[in-house]
Amino acid sequence: MSTATIAKPQAKQPGKRRRMSLPVLLLIIAGVLVLTSIVRLISGADGITSTGQMSTALRLAVPIGLAGLGGLWAERAGVVNIGLEGMMVLGTWFGAWAGYQWGPWTGVAFGIIGGSLGGILHAIATVTFKVNHIVSGVALNILALGTTRYLSKFTFEDAPQGSSKQSPPIESLGTFDIPGLSSWLETLNGKHWFLVSDIAGLVGGLVTNLSPLTVVAVALVPATWWVLWRTSFGLRLRSCGENPVAAESLGVNVYKYKYIAVIVSGGFAGLGGAFLSIVASNVYLDGQTAGRGYIGLAAMIFGNWMPGGLALGAGLFGYTDSLNLRGGTTNVHALILLLAILLVFGAAYLAWQKKYVSAVVTLVISALMFLWYTSVDEVPRQVVSAAPYLVTLLVLSLSAQRLRMPKADGLPYYKGQGK
Repeated sequence: MSTATIAKPQAKQPGKRRRMSLPVLLLIIAGVLVLTSIVRLISGADGITSTGQMSTALRLAVPIGLAGLGGLWAERAGVVNIGLEGMMVLGTWFGAWAGYQWGPWTGVAFGIIGGSLGGILHAIATVTFKVNHIVSGVALNILALGTTRYLSKFTFEDAPQGSSKQSPPIESLGTFDIPGLSSWLETLNGKHWFLVSDIAGLVGGLVTNLSPLTVVAVALVPATWWVLWRTSFGLRLRSCGENPVAAESLGVNVYKYKYIAVIVSGGFAGLGGAFLSIVASNVYLDGQTAGRGYIGLAAMIFGNWMPGGLALGAGLFGYTDSLNLRGGTTNVHALILLLAILLVFGAAYLAWQKKYVSAVVTLVISALMFLWYTSVDEVPRQVVSAAPYLVTLLVLSLSAQRLRMPKADGLPYYKGQGK
């Protein structure tokens, strides 16, 4: 019997939700773009779709997306990885420590190694010793934070331009634009035409002021999809997260694949940490990750444990985070109007599904959002700072009904238990 038996399709269960098709998803994205363009014209907040805003959003989305990819690898093999935050912390420190001494690319490599070390610790605790995955992850986060603070006192404090909480500056990896296309799209975005300029701003942000590491990070999304869903290795790894007993009966070394997945998970999170210390700010700072490991985990859940959905979630969180840096109070004020309109459509959909109570509640919230928009010209700065975390809670609450985690995710597995 081949390992393909593991992935045998199951009979459709009555009342089971169907996965959203690609055409429907593209139609929804197009609709949101049109509504965003309308809101921009009404509010005059041209910055919400500017090239600079989108470029900043991409840069901020990368570490979140890398952490999410790390969580995806671990959880597809059945290991819950709450320790992504700690692995990112290790990546920031190792990346900065090696980067300022031997160059940024060496720092990137050491950041991956640092995160992988965290992955090894998490794998030993959860796979070998069957420690509760949540407990192990939280302990790893605390251990990583304390270890990097301790090491910083002995490595950075006496270094030129360093301190106990900050590393010396790291040489830049450099940035580049796509010749011709970048400048043309920026010009088109500056025309502020309906929809056309908004699309130009969105695409322009993807081809302007790019770091080479950003390109690598974006390429890892389709690469992960191909490895996990188009190779026998990926099939065996995913089988460990769905039904490890059946996988073992077919000759799969479940422990080995879980270890590989968690170590790769740590490598991705460490790469995200190295991105923060080398590309995003060119120094290591104490507390630099600022919860991005947890937001990456939320992006993975929002994406329903799939790379494409994860990338959309990371982009959304990166965009809201970018509002802190570019026209935050004005742009968030405009987005309140966009959210109010989207809630109206959501209420209509719920009514069509005959969920009348939920539809009424959603409509009331929409009305409050409209009232908030019309009663103020700018939102408080505190709301802008909290926007990424509010969005995290909002999207998880709205998408919770469509989620399907791997069946054996977080469950302890003992070798030979199926015999």
